[in-house]
Amino acid sequence: MRALPASVLAVCGLIASACGGTGSGGAAAGQAAPATAVQQQAPAKEALPKGKPLDGKVVVIDPGHNGGNRRDPAAINRKVNVLTKWKPCDTTGTATNDGYSEAAFTWDVSTRLAKILKSRGATVELTRSSNTGVGPCITERAAIGNKAEADAAISVHADGSAPGNRGFHVIIPKKINGPVDKVVGKSNKLGLAVRDAFAKGTGLPYSTYIGRDALSHRNDLGGLNLSTVPKVFIESGNMRNAVEAAKFRDPKFRQTIAVALANGLQHYLEA
Repeated sequence: MRALPASVLAVCGLIASACGGTGSGGAAAGQAAPATAVQQQAPAKEALPKGKPLDGKVVVIDPGHNGGNRRDPAAINRKVNVLTKWKPCDTTGTATNDGYSEAAFTWDVSTRLAKILKSRGATVELTRSSNTGVGPCITERAAIGNKAEADAAISVHADGSAPGNRGFHVIIPKKINGPVDKVVGKSNKLGLAVRDAFAKGTGLPYSTYIGRDALSHRNDLGGLNLSTVPKVFIESGNMRNAVEAAKFRDPKFRQTIAVALANGLQHYLEA
């Protein structure tokens, strides 16, 4: 093998790494670390996938009334004990002046609401499976929420008042020396969260004819009195008012209502 010229040897001495030399002191200051050193670095940790906001939460939705209630007055007029009084098992509900029923409205809003909550991770149960049946009784509706050990329950309604009355209100339970007493405080927080989200999301005014600041505290509703989980009713507006009736007939507005209710429930559940 032919010897290298002295000039070439001098250059290789200055840049040993370029000529294959290792030197006795490792990489010089300022030089990049050898490839083997880079390979030995710990790999970056992958970001853990984020869960859905309502993962692990259970919500029970109670669509008020039922489309078949009118067919069986004997069943729905049967009296049941709601602890503060005896009341009919259920009622037919109200309707707009042109016949759009509260039962149809509450079923549509509730199924939309269920879909939204499920997409956010919640486990959702409805108190009825269609809008063609009868009942269940108000006592059974409360029992469904209790059995599910719901983190929150909501009963969806719309009111039937004088045509000049407007607005929505949320009904919150009172203490009655009964099963609901232990969740009255939580129900109040749920009611406030639902009220605020509903007002913001729908643009509907607070009720002009009942309650105060869109809140009404009652002790005569079986669905609340018998509940052992946080629960409220929403009276979405007045179906006898022409302006609100037109909104309730609009599927897009019913979706708006469902989103607003979902936001209120989520705000409460995440608090």
